[in-house]
Amino acid sequence: MSLNLEAKKAVVAEVAAVASQSHSAVAIEYRGLTVAEITKLRVAARKGDVYLRVVRNTLASRALEGTDFDCMREGLTGPLMLAFSREEPSAAARVIRDFGKEHPKLVVKMGCLGGRLLPPEGVENLAKMPTKEQAVAMLMGVLQAPIGKFARTLAEPTAKLVRTVAAVRDQKQAT
Repeated sequence: MSLNLEAKKAVVAEVAAVASQSHSAVAIEYRGLTVAEITKLRVAARKGDVYLRVVRNTLASRALEGTDFDCMREGLTGPLMLAFSREEPSAAARVIRDFGKEHPKLVVKMGCLGGRLLPPEGVENLAKMPTKEQAVAMLMGVLQAPIGKFARTLAEPTAKLVRTVAAVRDQKQAT
Protein backbone atom coordinates (compact mmCIF):
# COMPACT_ATOMS: atom_id res chain seq x y z
CA MET A 1 0.00 0.00 0.00
CA SER A 2 1.44 3.32 -1.05
CA LEU A 3 1.59 6.18 1.43
CA ASN A 4 0.85 9.76 0.49
CA LEU A 5 3.29 12.52 1.39
CA GLU A 6 1.54 13.46 4.64
CA ALA A 7 1.49 9.85 5.84
CA LYS A 8 5.19 9.50 5.03
CA LYS A 9 5.98 12.67 6.98
CA ALA A 10 3.98 11.33 9.93
CA VAL A 11 5.87 8.01 9.88
CA VAL A 12 9.24 9.79 9.72
CA ALA A 13 8.26 12.12 12.57
CA GLU A 14 7.02 9.21 14.73
CA VAL A 15 10.15 7.10 14.22
CA ALA A 16 12.42 10.14 14.73
CA ALA A 17 10.64 10.99 18.00
CA VAL A 18 11.03 7.43 19.29
CA ALA A 19 14.67 7.28 18.15
CA SER A 20 15.51 10.52 19.94
CA GLN A 21 14.25 9.09 23.24
CA SER A 22 15.69 5.57 22.88
CA HIS A 23 18.86 4.07 24.31
CA SER A 24 19.55 1.46 21.62
CA ALA A 25 18.19 0.09 18.38
CA VAL A 26 18.29 -3.21 16.54
CA ALA A 27 17.56 -3.79 12.84
CA ILE A 28 16.24 -7.25 12.03
CA GLU A 29 15.32 -9.02 8.83
CA TYR A 30 11.95 -10.70 9.16
CA ARG A 31 11.77 -12.43 5.78
CA GLY A 32 10.03 -15.81 6.02
CA LEU A 33 8.07 -15.13 9.20
CA THR A 34 4.32 -15.56 9.16
CA VAL A 35 1.89 -12.89 10.29
CA ALA A 36 1.15 -14.91 13.44
CA GLU A 37 4.86 -15.08 14.30
CA ILE A 38 5.31 -11.33 13.76
CA THR A 39 2.29 -10.74 15.97
CA LYS A 40 3.95 -12.83 18.71
CA LEU A 41 7.08 -10.73 18.30
CA ARG A 42 5.06 -7.53 18.64
CA VAL A 43 3.40 -8.82 21.82
CA ALA A 44 6.79 -9.75 23.30
CA ALA A 45 8.14 -6.32 22.33
CA ARG A 46 5.21 -4.56 23.99
CA LYS A 47 5.83 -6.50 27.21
CA GLY A 48 9.50 -5.49 27.15
CA ASP A 49 8.72 -1.81 26.44
CA VAL A 50 10.33 -2.05 23.02
CA TYR A 51 9.08 0.02 20.08
CA LEU A 52 8.88 -2.23 17.01
CA ARG A 53 8.16 -0.84 13.56
CA VAL A 54 8.42 -1.94 9.93
CA VAL A 55 9.44 1.15 7.98
CA ARG A 56 10.56 1.62 4.41
CA ASN A 57 14.30 2.02 4.34
CA THR A 58 14.20 5.49 2.78
CA LEU A 59 11.79 6.72 5.45
CA ALA A 60 13.82 5.05 8.21
CA SER A 61 16.97 6.68 6.88
CA ARG A 62 15.34 10.10 7.05
CA ALA A 63 13.99 9.41 10.53
CA LEU A 64 17.38 8.29 11.89
CA GLU A 65 19.21 11.29 10.44
CA GLY A 66 20.50 13.54 13.19
CA THR A 67 19.90 11.00 15.99
CA ASP A 68 22.31 8.70 17.83
CA PHE A 69 21.32 6.01 15.33
CA ASP A 70 22.61 7.88 12.28
CA CYS A 71 25.32 5.23 11.87
CA MET A 72 22.64 2.65 10.95
CA ARG A 73 21.51 4.50 7.83
CA GLU A 74 23.98 2.84 5.44
CA GLY A 75 22.98 -0.67 6.51
CA LEU A 76 19.27 -0.19 5.84
CA THR A 77 18.80 -2.60 2.93
CA GLY A 78 16.19 -5.25 2.37
CA PRO A 79 13.04 -5.87 4.38
CA LEU A 80 13.91 -4.64 7.87
CA MET A 81 12.11 -4.07 11.11
CA LEU A 82 13.48 -1.60 13.65
CA ALA A 83 13.33 -2.22 17.39
CA PHE A 84 14.08 0.62 19.82
CA SER A 85 14.77 0.22 23.55
CA ARG A 86 13.09 2.98 25.48
CA GLU A 87 13.87 2.13 29.12
CA GLU A 88 16.82 -0.30 29.21
CA PRO A 89 19.62 -0.35 26.64
CA SER A 90 19.48 -4.14 26.31
CA ALA A 91 15.69 -4.60 26.15
CA ALA A 92 15.33 -4.68 22.34
CA ALA A 93 18.32 -6.98 21.89
CA ARG A 94 16.99 -9.31 24.58
CA VAL A 95 13.49 -9.50 23.04
CA ILE A 96 14.94 -10.17 19.58
CA ARG A 97 17.40 -12.79 20.91
CA ASP A 98 14.71 -14.64 22.86
CA PHE A 99 12.31 -14.61 19.91
CA GLY A 100 15.09 -15.64 17.51
CA LYS A 101 15.79 -18.80 19.53
CA GLU A 102 12.39 -20.18 18.52
CA HIS A 103 12.29 -18.60 15.05
CA PRO A 104 15.59 -19.00 13.18
CA LYS A 105 14.25 -17.07 10.17
CA LEU A 106 14.58 -13.88 12.20
CA VAL A 107 18.04 -12.48 11.39
CA VAL A 108 19.74 -9.67 13.27
CA LYS A 109 21.39 -7.32 10.77
CA MET A 110 22.87 -4.66 13.07
CA GLY A 111 22.37 -2.68 16.19
CA CYS A 112 23.36 0.65 17.65
CA LEU A 113 24.19 1.72 21.18
CA GLY A 114 25.46 5.16 22.13
CA GLY A 115 26.10 6.16 18.53
CA ARG A 116 28.22 3.06 17.83
CA LEU A 117 27.20 0.57 15.16
CA LEU A 118 27.10 -2.99 16.48
CA PRO A 119 27.48 -6.12 14.34
CA PRO A 120 25.11 -9.05 15.00
CA GLU A 121 27.59 -10.48 17.53
CA GLY A 122 27.60 -7.14 19.34
CA VAL A 123 23.82 -7.23 19.54
CA GLU A 124 24.09 -10.70 21.12
CA ASN A 125 26.50 -9.30 23.72
CA LEU A 126 24.14 -6.40 24.33
CA ALA A 127 21.32 -8.89 24.99
CA LYS A 128 23.46 -10.57 27.66
CA MET A 129 23.77 -7.35 29.66
CA PRO A 130 21.92 -7.43 32.97
CA THR A 131 18.67 -5.56 33.42
CA LYS A 132 18.59 -2.44 35.55
CA GLU A 133 17.28 -4.37 38.57
CA GLN A 134 19.96 -7.05 38.17
CA ALA A 135 22.71 -4.43 37.87
CA VAL A 136 21.51 -2.63 41.00
CA ALA A 137 21.38 -5.94 42.91
CA MET A 138 24.93 -6.80 41.79
CA LEU A 139 26.15 -3.35 42.85
CA MET A 140 24.48 -3.67 46.25
CA GLY A 141 26.11 -7.08 46.75
CA VAL A 142 29.52 -5.64 45.93
CA LEU A 143 28.96 -2.70 48.29
CA GLN A 144 27.60 -4.90 51.07
CA ALA A 145 30.40 -7.49 51.06
CA PRO A 146 33.14 -5.34 52.67
CA ILE A 147 30.73 -4.02 55.30
CA GLY A 148 29.67 -7.55 56.23
CA LYS A 149 33.27 -8.69 56.45
CA PHE A 150 34.13 -5.70 58.63
CA ALA A 151 31.22 -6.47 60.97
CA ARG A 152 32.29 -10.12 61.27
CA THR A 153 35.88 -9.03 61.96
CA LEU A 154 34.75 -6.71 64.74
CA ALA A 155 32.56 -9.40 66.30
CA GLU A 156 35.18 -12.15 66.19
CA PRO A 157 37.32 -11.15 69.25
CA THR A 158 34.31 -11.13 71.58
CA ALA A 159 33.04 -14.38 70.09
CA LYS A 160 36.46 -15.95 70.62
CA LEU A 161 36.49 -14.74 74.23
CA VAL A 162 33.04 -16.25 74.82
CA ARG A 163 34.15 -19.57 73.31
CA THR A 164 37.30 -19.58 75.49
CA VAL A 165 35.34 -18.84 78.68
CA ALA A 166 32.83 -21.57 77.77
CA ALA A 167 35.68 -24.04 77.19
CA VAL A 168 37.21 -23.19 80.57
CA ARG A 169 33.81 -23.59 82.24
CA ASP A 170 33.26 -26.97 80.56
CA GLN A 171 36.75 -28.10 81.62
CA LYS A 172 36.15 -27.09 85.26
CA GLN A 173 32.78 -28.84 85.29
CA ALA A 174 34.35 -32.00 83.91
CA THR A 175 36.88 -32.19 86.73
